[in-house]
Amino acid sequence: MAVEPQRGRAVGSRFLAALAYGDFQTLWTANFFAGAAAWALIVARGWIVYEFSDSSLWVGVVTFAAMAPRVVVSPFTGYLSDRFDRRTVLRAMFALNALHNLVLGWLMLSGSAEIWHIVVLSFVNGSARAAQMPAGQALIPNLVPRELLLNAIALNQATMHGSRLLGPLAIIPLLATTGTTGAIFLCAGFYLISLVQTMRLRTASTGRIDQRQSFIRNFSEGAVYVYKTPILFSIVVMAIFHCGLVMSFESMLPVLSTKLLESGGGGTFFVGLTALLNESGAGFSVLMMAVGAGALTSAIILAGIKSDLTKGRLFFIFGVFSGLSSFALGLSPNLATALPSAIIMGVSTAAFMTLTHTMIQTIVPDGVRGRVGAIYSVHIGGMMASMNALNAWLSDILVGVPVLMNMFGGALSSYLGAPLVLIVTGLAFAIIVQLSSLFITMRTIYGGGVARLAQSPA
Repeated sequence: MAVEPQRGRAVGSRFLAALAYGDFQTLWTANFFAGAAAWALIVARGWIVYEFSDSSLWVGVVTFAAMAPRVVVSPFTGYLSDRFDRRTVLRAMFALNALHNLVLGWLMLSGSAEIWHIVVLSFVNGSARAAQMPAGQALIPNLVPRELLLNAIALNQATMHGSRLLGPLAIIPLLATTGTTGAIFLCAGFYLISLVQTMRLRTASTGRIDQRQSFIRNFSEGAVYVYKTPILFSIVVMAIFHCGLVMSFESMLPVLSTKLLESGGGGTFFVGLTALLNESGAGFSVLMMAVGAGALTSAIILAGIKSDLTKGRLFFIFGVFSGLSSFALGLSPNLATALPSAIIMGVSTAAFMTLTHTMIQTIVPDGVRGRVGAIYSVHIGGMMASMNALNAWLSDILVGVPVLMNMFGGALSSYLGAPLVLIVTGLAFAIIVQLSSLFITMRTIYGGGVARLAQSPA
């Protein structure tokens, strides 16, 4: 494990302490550009599909295709993250995603792109990300000392969530000039930067795989560890509810942004901004940027926290605010009120997930980190994919066009409206967090973090 900071790299504050470690800094940079590419692609791809179909349902279908690999592919990618050098896995996945964006960009440039192309390529993109995420997360604890793990994960989450700000911001000028095609090629460039960065990583990291046993037997070790460790299982269950109820909003943003821009209001500045966004078609990007700005803020807040007591209390507080901010966004009548709600949503949801990842990495041994990460990804990815495509499905069922289930979020929003979906799901999660404190494991976590509950694995 690389626990010695690189000489000559002074860190000005405790908030950036993990960046003193050279390999973590390199991985952080790679993840930052990969995150920017991912969020820019979500915006550009969603807008392409919405323009092609004028339907939230197809946005939901494409989002489902991008998220489904977290259920289908994660068992294999988690095994890969423990079987092979995690640096190699990262390099291969960044290369695959760069190629995916180049192919999509070429299809758009040639005018031959069809919705089914985008659905298939979204699955490829999602598969690469399903392998990238557990490998990157499993690598982090090997790059910094244990006492800086929250700092490192918070900074890493800043790349994942804060890139919601950079990615959509970077493509706004392109949307107004070259259109979505230029945005897609920019995503490819971002992934190539990530690939170059991972080529510079020096710390090798693998898990513990018994090569005498089958893939199924080795993978099941991760599942058994999750299900038989009460504290870990409780955290995963809360993450499932969180991702399903308050983080499955991407497929609703195109229609939500359109409704907000059509409503006007909010003062002279916002009337002018609304007119500009209507003209450029960048309203979707602005909402995503607001969520990203909030997420980046949360990473800065959490990066300086070391107390387990504080971590536990914040886990509860940010859980409640994750639900309430979704509720507030659903109630927003115009862009002036939607943007602050989206920022708070970014702060609370990103903070909740950062604390979730930190607690998981704290209590899981390195030998099964990849497989545990895969099990975690299967659960939350499956929930997000289903809830994103379910809202779309239900809506079109109600208007007479039945389809199969990230089809959930877009469909219901088409009929009942994205605002109502956000209101109901946000309120539901806020209530679930309150009720979870009735269970002793969660009450103990909220009262003092995981340190007191964590047991050394055999």
